Amino acid sequence: MERRHDHGSTNPLFTPANEAFARGYWYIVAGVVFLLAGIRGINSLQSTLRLRRSRIASVQYPTKPSNSFMQAWATLTAVGREMSYPQLYIPVRYLSWLTPPPLGRVLVILVYWAVIIYMMVADAVIDDVYFWERIGYRNAWVTVTQVPLLYLLASKTNTIGLIIGTSHERLNWLHRWVARTMFVTATVHGFHFWSEWLHYDILQVELNTLSTIVPYGLGAWAILLWMTVTSFKPFRSIAYEFFIIQHVIAAVIFLYVVYVHVPVSARYNVWFAIAAISFDRACRLVVLLWRNVRFEPKKTCCKGGQRLGYKTQLTTVGTSSTVLTISNVHFEWSAGQHVYIWVPRIGLFESHPYTIATSHPLPGTCICNSIQLVVRSHSGFSKRLYQFARKAEAAGTKETVTTFMVGPYGKPPRWDIFETLILISASTGASFTLPILDSLLASKGTNCTKRVDFLLAAKQGEEVGFYHERLHEAIYKAQSIGIDLTIHIAVTGNGQLETLSPGSTPSNPNMEKTEKMTGHARAGNAITRAESISEGRLTPRKRLSQSSADSHMFYSAARPDVASFIREAVEATGGETGVVVCGGQSLVAQVRTSVAKLSDERAVHKGTGAQGIHLHVEEYSF
Repeated sequence: MERRHDHGSTNPLFTPANEAFARGYWYIVAGVVFLLAGIRGINSLQSTLRLRRSRIASVQYPTKPSNSFMQAWATLTAVGREMSYPQLYIPVRYLSWLTPPPLGRVLVILVYWAVIIYMMVADAVIDDVYFWERIGYRNAWVTVTQVPLLYLLASKTNTIGLIIGTSHERLNWLHRWVARTMFVTATVHGFHFWSEWLHYDILQVELNTLSTIVPYGLGAWAILLWMTVTSFKPFRSIAYEFFIIQHVIAAVIFLYVVYVHVPVSARYNVWFAIAAISFDRACRLVVLLWRNVRFEPKKTCCKGGQRLGYKTQLTTVGTSSTVLTISNVHFEWSAGQHVYIWVPRIGLFESHPYTIATSHPLPGTCICNSIQLVVRSHSGFSKRLYQFARKAEAAGTKETVTTFMVGPYGKPPRWDIFETLILISASTGASFTLPILDSLLASKGTNCTKRVDFLLAAKQGEEVGFYHERLHEAIYKAQSIGIDLTIHIAVTGNGQLETLSPGSTPSNPNMEKTEKMTGHARAGNAITRAESISEGRLTPRKRLSQSSADSHMFYSAARPDVASFIREAVEATGGETGVVVCGGQSLVAQVRTSVAKLSDERAVHKGTGAQGIHLHVEEYSF
């Protein structure tokens, strides 16, 4: 029995059904995207109504649903949140990377797999002479049909994200799981043809005949295997820069090999993927030039303007962090967004994403916006960056480097639509949460927020010291606009709390007056308060007063009980609460599970009067 697999031939008995399944797949994808776009529209309308109601003095809780439709929507939203937030964390060293995704992502993956499995087997498992070939061709189509979605999800200028209102980094997890699913379907496709060739004893003929496309198919499968294995976190962590380079090269070669391997009737999938890559790269090139090239720098307006890139001052903080102060940034950004930076002097072929740690122009810089990025030293680029800054400081010079930026990226939610905002961060995670606080306090418009609880936890005092003065200033600003702000700082390293001086230089007389308090008495009161939280005992919250700003800043040497910290704020509010967390996998999983448990326990939007809890997560990951 002879089987031919060339560019123009597939078995005509199977092609119509396979093409129908391929069309059905994209109908489903389009339907899900537009459903999410509709959800985005309703949420946007809800935010607008909240802000409008917050301007009416007689409305005590503007974040509560205002009509039966919004109440029903809030109930559906609460159910969805409770299903999607929980996450199991594996606290075993070297095995924590096996921590499964949050339950919501698991459910999405299971639904996606159900669709793919149906496409793989529907009307294909028939015990006849075409058994192997029918399943082989079906899974070939299932595999190649997923290729465009894989490349769309990998794009930084993400068309799917633009439609549904999210950013590329929040879709990257789905990109990885689509790739892993493709590897499975490609393996099923190859296995059935291989089994058929063994059955008819033509395996060697297929492998030796260069005119066939078998070698290209094996090559595509091998590349997909390599990209799948190297995408797991332990391999990415070994040398992230190398991972990125080889991953991009492999992705390009994979498209070429697939193009040669598949029949002409299926090549539109490859062209679709090429279009996605081309659009993404073109947009990134335009943004790179637009952000970094200025033909006539306004030197009279901005000190140190230059034609290419931005002047950047590097400063070390402690033994592990570098602060990049980038001057004369002529674009706007929102709190929570990030940029990709390229510093040729430190890494000639590397660009890395970092959160913008400021939400307003920095004092002491030019009148144009300046931004700061806080980079924790690990290895590779971040380590070289720290060493360069340390060497310059040791030499007593204030050397600057030229930095190129692309962005800003990210689509953070509105932070001013919650009555209570809980900001939780670990170490340099404050670079994400502190700009949110700053932007909220600097807002000139009406917002719904009446209370903010800020928690910063770190092992070393130096990791907190950089943010200390800004946190003091935030308390004073909160006083002036009537927001009840409390800040909790936990320095958990042995003896590290003493290295953190509670008396940072204040910027106004009222704060300076409070700084003259006895440091030990203030710290003792703070530690007692924080330890009460860690033990589940909540002391009454003091009201804000103009003469005691520091009475709303508490210190602790104990690991905080995050669940109790969240519970206290949620139970004290009459409207919706927003919880924002930025930290490592352990902290994020703890917050996810705590919020889901608390929402379920209080029966949020299920007739008890308890209002919603929205969770936004930023996790340390690369």
